[in-house]
Amino acid sequence: GRCHYLVKKIVFKIKILLIFFVLINFNLNAEEFKFKKIANLAKPWGSSFINGSELIISEKVGKIKIVNINDGKVIEVKHNLKFKNVGQGGLLDIVYKDNYVWIAYTEEVEKRIYSTSIAKGKLNKNKIKFKNIFQSKPDNVSTDYHFGSRLAIKDNYLFASVGERGLGGLVQDPKNHLGSIIRINLDGKIPKDNPKFIDKPDWLPEIYQLGVRNNQGLTVSPFDGKIYTSNHGAKGGDWFGEVKKGENYGWPILGWGGTNYDGSTIGPKWKPGFTKAIQYWVPSIGVSAITIYKGKEFIEWNGKALITSLRNQSLKVINFKNLLDIKEETIFKDKIDRIRDIQVHPINGKIYFLSEKYYGEKGPEVDGLWLMEKK
Repeated sequence: GRCHYLVKKIVFKIKILLIFFVLINFNLNAEEFKFKKIANLAKPWGSSFINGSELIISEKVGKIKIVNINDGKVIEVKHNLKFKNVGQGGLLDIVYKDNYVWIAYTEEVEKRIYSTSIAKGKLNKNKIKFKNIFQSKPDNVSTDYHFGSRLAIKDNYLFASVGERGLGGLVQDPKNHLGSIIRINLDGKIPKDNPKFIDKPDWLPEIYQLGVRNNQGLTVSPFDGKIYTSNHGAKGGDWFGEVKKGENYGWPILGWGGTNYDGSTIGPKWKPGFTKAIQYWVPSIGVSAITIYKGKEFIEWNGKALITSLRNQSLKVINFKNLLDIKEETIFKDKIDRIRDIQVHPINGKIYFLSEKYYGEKGPEVDGLWLMEKK
């Protein structure tokens, strides 16, 4: 009896120790990072490093700013874009490469008619003179939401997401850009090997992949050179997946696990003939910008996907090396409001976020640029 009692006592102590270690590790995970607000901004949307100490940032409300990450100094850069800050529209993503800047934005084509457009201009810290290189079709859409639009540069190509503007019924028609990933050259010309010229003669020439809804994450992996994207589902059905040339993600034939906002069903999560996402979220997390991490600061995340979210206000890390065994970890939640963008410092690998306090067209400069680093 005494032996049995001692074994029970030892097992109990081991259990207590295990619980203690789990708690310690859990706290370590939450507390091993520090956050610092670098600058106050109003509805920041996109960001891109122009050198080791400065980020160029677009604000949805219409301003382009350059922030010095060392001292927090902010300068405004004038521009000539015919943008419209309406609903979810305004200045959207911005990317920099080799002294040029590309920006996605909501263009007012005619009174109360809007498109997702892309313009290019030479970097000048006083004023950037942009020239349009893309305008989404059809050019008669008046809805003021689901514009997309993230940008990603790979070699001489510019990839961009075009939202479906709430018009799901048009997404499977390749004679418009709604709900697609496009690929154009950096000067706006059309690559000769886009799907239209290979085996999709009825597709618009810019379309690279069909069947998405509202993609606000798009990135090139520094490891395998593949393009990855994140997509807002309806009520449920957010996902992260690879962009695949000439393929179709299936919206609105597929519902990706979500339902319409009125509760009605959409379609199956996935079926053969359509691209399968790498990871789905039901219910939705409000998936936002993404990046495939490469850097020194968080060496344990190299090659993994960093997924930010708006509604969930979280950063998740996904190990997708083995597509049959996806590992997802939530790094933090509710630390810096809704996360709109993520950038990795090109030299030291520290992480910079754009955050917004709440959804809306306008708002005081309470949003911001944040730094996350190890303690």
